[in-house]
Amino acid sequence: MPATTRPASRRPEKTGGKGRKNLKAPTRAGMSTNLKFTLGVLAAVALIIGGAVFFAVKGASAPDAAAANLVRADSHRISTAADGKVTVVEFLDFECPSCGAAYPAVEQLRKDYAGKITYVVREFPLDMHPNAMNAAAAAEAAAAQGKFEAMYNKLFSTQQSWGGQQTDHAKTFDGYAQELGLDMTKYRADVASQPVLDRIETDRTDGAAAGARGTPTFFVNGKLFEKQATYDNLKAAVDAALAG
Repeated sequence: MPATTRPASRRPEKTGGKGRKNLKAPTRAGMSTNLKFTLGVLAAVALIIGGAVFFAVKGASAPDAAAANLVRADSHRISTAADGKVTVVEFLDFECPSCGAAYPAVEQLRKDYAGKITYVVREFPLDMHPNAMNAAAAAEAAAAQGKFEAMYNKLFSTQQSWGGQQTDHAKTFDGYAQELGLDMTKYRADVASQPVLDRIETDRTDGAAAGARGTPTFFVNGKLFEKQATYDNLKAAVDAALAG
């Protein structure tokens, strides 16, 4: 609205004298205000619609991106199928009792389907387990010396002796590394290294993006396995994938 209390003349005043300024006719000022308001509303609507489209597109592509990261080039493949037809991915926590309970079924599955499935292990240590991160770091440090599977088996086969305790078991894992014949100088350096921590965090990030909310979480050919991790249930899922 015009910034004056006097009725504005319909004829613009000339600039010139001290304290004088141009005044616009009220009707023209009103039209300008309405136009600005209308344009503002249209802009807001456009932003809302544009934002909705953006999030819809982003949401649509997210599952594909997450599935693509289920298995990375350097992920631990402890079983490999030449044809690559079926891939099972497990996000696990070495201290998780449910992972420990699933371990025998997983090992039986790997044995029965040797050469038929690719089995990938990824780290997903949970904060609720005091030694989960230490165990994951031990496995990754062992992997740096080609002994990931050996440490994987060692950690699960001994889980009941160290799991579920508040005691720091880093020295226990050092002992396992010695039993596996690892170079202990390199092992100790790797366990505490940033690359190992980054590797674990990448696994956890990929798992969370794909839908992992706890452990163990399995994916069969990129599809979330939602049943109990028994041998029969895993076998059924693998058989279906092989037949597909």
